[in-house]
Amino acid sequence: MKKLGLGVLASGRGTNLQAIIDACAEGRVPAVVKVVVSDVEAALALERARSAGIPAVYLDPGKFKTKLEPERELEYARFLKEHGTDLVLLAGFMRVLHSDFLSAFAGRILNVHPALLPSFPGLHAQKQALDRGVRFSGCTVHFVDDSVDGGPIVLQAVVPVHQDDTEETLSTRILKEEHRIYCEAVRLFAEGRLLVEGRKVRILDKPAGEC
Repeated sequence: MKKLGLGVLASGRGTNLQAIIDACAEGRVPAVVKVVVSDVEAALALERARSAGIPAVYLDPGKFKTKLEPERELEYARFLKEHGTDLVLLAGFMRVLHSDFLSAFAGRILNVHPALLPSFPGLHAQKQALDRGVRFSGCTVHFVDDSVDGGPIVLQAVVPVHQDDTEETLSTRILKEEHRIYCEAVRLFAEGRLLVEGRKVRILDKPAGEC
């Protein structure tokens, strides 16, 4: 059986990338990371990939700070396809994707966000949670669409917020859960067990073709 080909976009340390690499190598996820692409030339994520023998490249994102230029989106999409990407994973990729890229991988892009969406989308989600005084926070894996952190939700995990939490301590607690549920979501996708119905995702007991 052909393993699912993963293409990962990352901008930073790549801890979620490392969790995915490890899960694939250990057989917990029936997939293989085909390529890692970053918009940051010095991103640690690129080094993590290279250490695992995975092709890893920096692609110039263009002049904008929060998105890719349209021609760059096409370049990113083309590069991922050339490397056998079936599913795109955003692992701390700090740019909003738009129609050209979304169309190229429609229904095949996942992201993990450090909050219980739809609460606290966008940047600094952990700080947003602390500022609002919530008692519980967590993380969400969702499909990516043309909204900001608004695509159909696949999985969520909850963590308590302690009264003495800082943004750093809360982030560390959430990150551990991110690693767990991101791998689980990729496994479910690879097994054909995620069915998007409007704004909702149904997790199937069997692959969609066997139901």
